Amino acid sequence: MNRCPPLPALRRAAARAALSLGLAAGLAGVCLPALAQQLTVRPFPATALRGTLQVTNPPEVLLDGKAARLAPGARIRGTNNMLVMSGAIVGETVVVNYVREPLGLIHDVWILNAAEAKLPRPTTP
Repeated sequence: MNRCPPLPALRRAAARAALSLGLAAGLAGVCLPALAQQLTVRPFPATALRGTLQVTNPPEVLLDGKAARLAPGARIRGTNNMLVMSGAIVGETVVVNYVREPLGLIHDVWILNAAEAKLPRPTTP
């Protein structure tokens, strides 16, 4: 009397289960970090101001529609807090928090996600 299913049937069932678990884990690994980044609010310096930035011809920018300039070594951080090159966002208008250096050049820029953009912040003086 044979009480166990044939070995190939067990292998197929195990392979289907592993594939299902692998797909679910892969989707969770891709979707959850992106969702978490959209819901978090980064800490900004107290001196950071809010504005709209448009890179025209790096290092030249428009800040709230007025001509401004990026400082040498300026850091622009995207919504995922990774560095963004100014040439990559030429022509785009983005909502940002920014800090000026003592000479008036823009030194640090953070492109805001939806949650950060909703928070109140002082604008350009």
